[in-house]
Amino acid sequence: MTIQEAIEARHSVRAYKDQRLSEEIVKVLEDEIVKLNHEGQLHIQLICNEPKAFQGTLAKYGKFRNANNYLIMAGKRADDLDERVGYYGEHLVLLAQTLGLNTCWVGLSYSKVPGTFVLEEGEKIACYIAIGYGETQGVGHKIKTVEQVSNASDITPSWFKKGVEAALLAPTAVNQQKFSFEYVGMSNNRHQVRAKKGFSMIGYTQMDLGIAKYHFEVGAGKVNFEWV
Repeated sequence: MTIQEAIEARHSVRAYKDQRLSEEIVKVLEDEIVKLNHEGQLHIQLICNEPKAFQGTLAKYGKFRNANNYLIMAGKRADDLDERVGYYGEHLVLLAQTLGLNTCWVGLSYSKVPGTFVLEEGEKIACYIAIGYGETQGVGHKIKTVEQVSNASDITPSWFKKGVEAALLAPTAVNQQKFSFEYVGMSNNRHQVRAKKGFSMIGYTQMDLGIAKYHFEVGAGKVNFEWV
């Protein structure tokens, strides 16, 4: 499965099989985490075979079952931390999908279990991502149109529309899709694209934007563009 295929196939899953991750899959994930922590200046941690994080009152409200493996998405407090967590976390989510796993972004309905993670000075946990073998592959949700979230038209490049289409398949908090993309034009022989988050009483729009931007880059392909 390619990353593009993973974008199309992946849906949130909250109920998992009582099955351990194989050593091979754990190694692939941990190797990628090392790379992304360096690239994104984050402190992502993979926790395996730990059942307590999703057994509390909030987790029961979230209807999790057998969520014994998860990613702790952490990093130093910064204005752009949530966006980086979204961007690099979705990289891992889609990698997991290509490995035959399922995932679910979790903003509130988890418990921080003492002894399962390490935080350096100035760091915070932004969210968790449940990961494992799903009882199902999840279900899709209604999404907005390209026109509702971008200025894509007959005169914008075709790759821009493909990027927006991929972004519309990105997971967002309660499926709010509070983001937009604008094709700005050319500057110094490079295409320019602006991505913006909208307002939401629920929050998580900065994290959602990071997730959507990663999807956009995958959908757009190897194009000479920059975010502005």
